[in-house]
Amino acid sequence: MNFNFANERPANADAIIFAIAENGLNDFELRLEQANTVKAGAKAARFSGKLGEVFEIFVTEAGTVQRIILTGLGKGKANNAESAGGSAIAKILASGAKHAVIEPSGLDQERLAKLLFGAKLRSWRHDKYRTTMPEKQKVTLQTITVLDRDLETAKTWTDLSAVADGVALTRELVAEPANAIYPESFVARCEELKELGVEFTVLGWEEMEKLGMGALLGVSQGSERPPRLLAMRWDGTNGEQEKPLALVGKGVTFDTGGISLKPGAGMEEMKWDMGGAGAVAGTMKALAGRKAKAHVVGVCGLVENMPDGKAQRPGDVVTSMNGQTIEVINTDAEGRLVLCDAMHWTQEMFKPDVLIDLATLTGAMIIALGNEHAGCFSNDDDLAEDLIDAGKDAGDPLWRLPVGPAYDKLINSPIADMKNVGPRGAGSITAAQFLKRFVKDGVKWAHLDIAGMVWADKPSPVWDKGATGYGVRLLNQYVADNFED
Repeated sequence: MNFNFANERPANADAIIFAIAENGLNDFELRLEQANTVKAGAKAARFSGKLGEVFEIFVTEAGTVQRIILTGLGKGKANNAESAGGSAIAKILASGAKHAVIEPSGLDQERLAKLLFGAKLRSWRHDKYRTTMPEKQKVTLQTITVLDRDLETAKTWTDLSAVADGVALTRELVAEPANAIYPESFVARCEELKELGVEFTVLGWEEMEKLGMGALLGVSQGSERPPRLLAMRWDGTNGEQEKPLALVGKGVTFDTGGISLKPGAGMEEMKWDMGGAGAVAGTMKALAGRKAKAHVVGVCGLVENMPDGKAQRPGDVVTSMNGQTIEVINTDAEGRLVLCDAMHWTQEMFKPDVLIDLATLTGAMIIALGNEHAGCFSNDDDLAEDLIDAGKDAGDPLWRLPVGPAYDKLINSPIADMKNVGPRGAGSITAAQFLKRFVKDGVKWAHLDIAGMVWADKPSPVWDKGATGYGVRLLNQYVADNFED
């Protein structure tokens, strides 16, 4: 999608978008020859400007037929403009319209930028493998022009545009099939971040074996695809912030469950079990793209979990990098094995004061919260509150759940330091409790279980069915609120 800025409507535009506040239609100035006709039609269709409402009509404008879109802003919250922009684009993305104009009437620059942000988020589609798609389902919209040249270089918009690019990278990584995205190709796909100034460190099997990452490598040993540990570092503080914020993502590029094989129905969805690592990569692109004045390191533990003859078995005991031993009760509880070594290495390597991990970790999280919130677990109340506030502001909601000694004892093993699963109850909590054992004293830590959020079975105002890009907007907002002046 091309995004342009101008002061006048381009002659080849065939759709014009206006954003209307709730109950604001009567007083809204429509810069159209047939403004009265449009307003009468909208009233007849009971359009009132509520958030999510979209009205479409065709009129003659300057001698040509124009598609007019009215999109509801609701009751005026700035973030509502994001949904309004996405809803408008969803209406015309595959409608036959090729060039849409966004009219800024009634919008301050912040709301206009948010409107365009929503439009950019919603314009993303993943159709590369659909070769026989019906013509009416194909994307036709090619260009969006905003009638405000001042917005083109405004920091509000350039920052949001960079965040949208980060979301797009996460969606692409999550949406691609496992024969396209696997540990090595995940790293290769992220190498474009080097052009933005992101520093890379990549570890292979031999390096991880020397470091003693028995938990991570135990997951990988059944796959023909070799594992990778990818670390991406962005320092926009010129060395002023000595210790980086650490983000660690679970990157199981395909999860069969291993020897504890998953049921066949729905297993194809396990291509998105690297959604945590995808969110970390997208966040790093967003931060580097907008030149964030923060020091952040993003680490992705990348493996494939397969049931090969060399795969680890239920009952095996592995030794993690920090020396703790783990009895593997269920090989399908593999994400925590990947994360524990990646988290320990990150703390040893970068000495962070704050560590946040993201993972599509447990099905129990979906049972608890559905697809409305990700779970937040933390050893620090202020960190949890800051993340929850950032999620509200950014549109990536979180809900806090507990950790504590009563749950900790549920993962004690009779033959090792711990087992990788507890009883059926509190499955998401015992998974978080497992990870907590690998957090160093004094480190503020949060675990985000995003299992229900990285993939959507129905569209929203800012994403289509499929990969949502969850986590990028949340983490970007958290960094902006807590690490930048």
